Amino acid sequence: MRCWRIVAIVKRCGSAAVGIVTGGVAVGSRWRRRSADAPGDAPGGFTSDRDLDILSYRSKHARETSSHVDGTTGRSMPDSYSAQSIQILKGLEAVRKRPGMYIGSTGTEGLHHLVYEVVDNSIDEALAGFCSEITVTLEHGNVVRVEDNGRGIPVDVHTEENVSALELVMTRLHAGGKFDKKNYKVSGGLHGVGVSVVNALAEWSEVRVHRDGEIHFQRYQRGVADAPVSVIGTTEKHGTTFSFKPDSTIFETTDFSFDVLSKRLRELAFLNRGILIHIEDTRLPTRKSHDFKFEGGVKEFVQYLNKNKTVIHREPIYFEAERDRVQVEIALEYNDGYNENIYTFVNNINTAEGGTHLIGFKSALTRTFNDYLKKSKLAKKLDESLTGDDVREGLTAVVSVKVPEPQFEGQTKGKLGNSEVKGIVESVVAEQLLIYFDANPSVIDAILDKTVVAAKARAAARRARELTRRKSFLESSGLPGKLADCSEKDPRKAEVYIVEGDSAGGSAKQGRDRQFQAILPLWGKMLNVEKTRIDKVLANDKLQPIISTLGAGAGTNFNIEKLRYHKVIIMADADVDGSHIRTLLLTFFFRYMHELVERGHVYLAMPPLYKIARGKQEIYAYDEADRNRILASMDGDAEKANIQRYKGLGEMNPEQLWETTMNPETRNIVQIKLEDAVEAETIFSTLMGENVAPRREFIEENALAVSNLDV
Repeated sequence: MRCWRIVAIVKRCGSAAVGIVTGGVAVGSRWRRRSADAPGDAPGGFTSDRDLDILSYRSKHARETSSHVDGTTGRSMPDSYSAQSIQILKGLEAVRKRPGMYIGSTGTEGLHHLVYEVVDNSIDEALAGFCSEITVTLEHGNVVRVEDNGRGIPVDVHTEENVSALELVMTRLHAGGKFDKKNYKVSGGLHGVGVSVVNALAEWSEVRVHRDGEIHFQRYQRGVADAPVSVIGTTEKHGTTFSFKPDSTIFETTDFSFDVLSKRLRELAFLNRGILIHIEDTRLPTRKSHDFKFEGGVKEFVQYLNKNKTVIHREPIYFEAERDRVQVEIALEYNDGYNENIYTFVNNINTAEGGTHLIGFKSALTRTFNDYLKKSKLAKKLDESLTGDDVREGLTAVVSVKVPEPQFEGQTKGKLGNSEVKGIVESVVAEQLLIYFDANPSVIDAILDKTVVAAKARAAARRARELTRRKSFLESSGLPGKLADCSEKDPRKAEVYIVEGDSAGGSAKQGRDRQFQAILPLWGKMLNVEKTRIDKVLANDKLQPIISTLGAGAGTNFNIEKLRYHKVIIMADADVDGSHIRTLLLTFFFRYMHELVERGHVYLAMPPLYKIARGKQEIYAYDEADRNRILASMDGDAEKANIQRYKGLGEMNPEQLWETTMNPETRNIVQIKLEDAVEAETIFSTLMGENVAPRREFIEENALAVSNLDV
């Protein structure tokens, strides 16, 4: 089974269709994914701050122990469970034993997290005022090199441990210079396990420290130093260069994504104005590189996010303040769209799950707008107060806070837990918005107009949902009439095919496995939700069946726990119309069922493009290259082959559709993965939004990259 990744966009330019994919993996039953330790899968032991060893309870193997049956419980009891059964994992052994505890997973996310941890150390140097340039290089063999021009890791001997500070930092958990706040006032690497964990999970790593006129060097094998720190030369530079190769025995893949890393480095450049971050990929014959440097900081970040949208006010609202040693920096701007787009950061860490800083921001925003509404003539148009959803419609914002002692949930730092930050952010936002709106009354008036319309649309959407619920109650099953459901009730084992056209839907219904495969045919023109409010989405007769079938709601009411199928597979023709259908459905899922995409529940079916028949043998080709390869393998019989190009799914009978596109043993399906939310936001806005000029520019720039153009 082939396995590949789609990084940013599947471009198909022609007529009115452009296909969008933010990232994917080909999935088949023959692909076996290694399971990773969950972040909470901790070993049954304890951590000592003194010797940093982890004690782990472990049962001996059955061959090494005898057992007897307990007379009370009837259970087999090991005879040799004693002090000798307790294992001591020294140094970095615990990291290699349970990597998921430290980096979240051993999949692609955990792999890239290694680079983030190293770069975070360089960013901490920049925050302290000692670093202005950072370079990340992807080298052959999936080796990563991170170089900065900071002070360089100290290399002198630590008096208590009697070992070089460099070796201490690289080989001991919780060893670093960020705990006493003398060297770093704020830091993203406050857990103190970052670079040592990277070292532990690397097949090999090397550190070169340019400091005090000398180059200090040390090499490590799976976290263990080969030799003491040595001086290998002289230098006029200062800074640290860290190179490593991830351990293939631990990670499911060691193939770094240039685009995924670029996304994170771009964020860091926005959040730390004036810092130059360079990334280069030397693995391919044609090198790729980016230089990120933004003097405007988070204000420029918001403008970047809104660059292809029609904004309501010309300049983003920007302010920064510091209270109780907590630094708050926020930029926000409204556009005429209907989607909320808020990014939050703590000490440069992207807190994708939000936290107390986001709660404080949202609370102050809603209260401030309601206060202004009460003074406005628009108050008469509403019977109730504005909700958070109303005031955040069309909002693009970046909330960045610097906290001396952040409390994150888990080592991967996805959510901030400091309760005091909520009050600080809330008071700063309320005060600064009051100052800004009093000085710019036209801006608050324009935004209030939009929020009042949003409130009315919300009321209409609520009525539409209530009507849908009443209809569902009156119907026997509450499911669309065209849905051919499966008998499997466990969502983890069930999948639904959303099929373009009634004829293909009929073939799919006949060819499917009724145990776990459901079929929902689509017909007619789909709605472009990028240009539509939620009330129109809920009332649309093409989208209602999808919402009802999945059973998890839409928009702010979407609840992933109610999802009826864990595989939602889009099956459309391999032509421009099919590409358009896929694009419209992906836009709908991205905007109104975001978590569905985020958790990897959306897939694309990959039907064959050709059937090649030679005698009684039939072979299917999924693209031009596949067809040419098959014909080349036929030697002299290629001319005798009968080649049929499928114009649509409806041309295949049920048996052929099952064999090529639906059978888990033989099919190719592409999983949609959201690797770069910022880039995905930009692409959807560009290609599906109201503005024509950015879309034309995109097509002109990518026209030469188009393959298999169907005209």
